[in-house]
Amino acid sequence: MNPSSNSLTDRFGRTVTSLRISITNRCNLDCIYCHSEGDEGSRKEMSAKTISVIVSAAAKFGVNKVKFSGGEPLVRKDFEDILRKLPKLKDVSVTTNGVFLKERAFSLKEAGLDRVNVSLDTLDPEKYAYITHGSPETLHKVLEGIDAAISAGLTPVKLNMVLLKGINEDEIGDMLDLVRSKKDDLILQIIQVMDFKDGKQYDLDADKIEKKLEAHANNITIRNMHHRKKYIIDGAEVEFVRPIENTEFCANCNRLRITADGKLKPCLLVNNNLIDISEAEPDELPELLRRSVDRRVPFYRDMKDKTIIGETKNGSRT
Repeated sequence: MNPSSNSLTDRFGRTVTSLRISITNRCNLDCIYCHSEGDEGSRKEMSAKTISVIVSAAAKFGVNKVKFSGGEPLVRKDFEDILRKLPKLKDVSVTTNGVFLKERAFSLKEAGLDRVNVSLDTLDPEKYAYITHGSPETLHKVLEGIDAAISAGLTPVKLNMVLLKGINEDEIGDMLDLVRSKKDDLILQIIQVMDFKDGKQYDLDADKIEKKLEAHANNITIRNMHHRKKYIIDGAEVEFVRPIENTEFCANCNRLRITADGKLKPCLLVNNNLIDISEAEPDELPELLRRSVDRRVPFYRDMKDKTIIGETKNGSRT
C-alpha cells in the first residue's frame, strides 16, 4: 500500500471505511455458538480515551462508520462516555444482546449512537434459554429493549438471527411477522453460524436458505457491503449474512476489526497477524493502521486456494 495514500486501501483494492470495535470480552450470556469476535479472551479493555484516539486516527483516512461489539458492550457502564468522545462520523452502531437495552436506549441515543443490532435467535423462551444459557424470562427483557430502541430512534433496529440446525430454522416466518409488526423500524438479518466453538454442528445448507428467500421475495436488491442481497418478503426486509466459504463476502469487505485489548485485526477468521496498538502514541497510529491494512487478505479468495497470506505467530511470512 502506498504510504502517502489518504485512504486505507489494501493490496486487493479494498478500501477500509468501517471499524468494528470490540470493547469488552465480558458478557452476561453464554451462547452456544459464540465466537467472541474471534478474540482469544483477554480481560484487558481499552479506555474511552484510547478508543477515541484510535477512531480519530482512522477517520483521517476516510473511515466514517464504527460498529461496537463485545462480548456484550452494554456491560460497560462507560459506553455513553465512549460514544461522546468519538469524532463526527457518518454512522455509529452497536451489536448487543439487548438485555440491558430498555434502561439505556435513550441515553445511548443522546450520547451519539445511531443504530442497534440486537441478537435474537428465537422467539421461544425455552429455546432462548437453551441457546444463551440464560433464563426463559430474559427473552421478555430483550423484546422490551427492542421496543425501547425503536422509541429512542435507534432505527432501523436489525435483528441478528443466527440460524441453527435443529433449533430455530423453523422460526424464520415468525421473525418476519415480528419485523412486519414494527413497520419500517425492524430489519431481519439471518446469519450463517460460524465454525467457532461448537458452531459447525448447527450449520445449515446456505444455498437452500438463499433459494427459499429468493422464492418468496417480492423484490431483491444488492447492498454494497459484502455485495449482500436484500429480500423484501410481503413487506418485511431480510438479509442473509454468509461469511463462510463466500468469496463475494470477502471481496467486498470494507471493515477493519479492533479487539477489546487493543489489537488491530485485519480479518475475523485470522488470528496470527494482529497488531497491538493499545500503548501506541497518536502519531504512531497512522503507520500502524497502514500496516494492518497491508496484511488484509480475502480469506476466501479462491475455493481452490485457501492459503492465508500474512504473518504466522512466530512472525514469518506464509
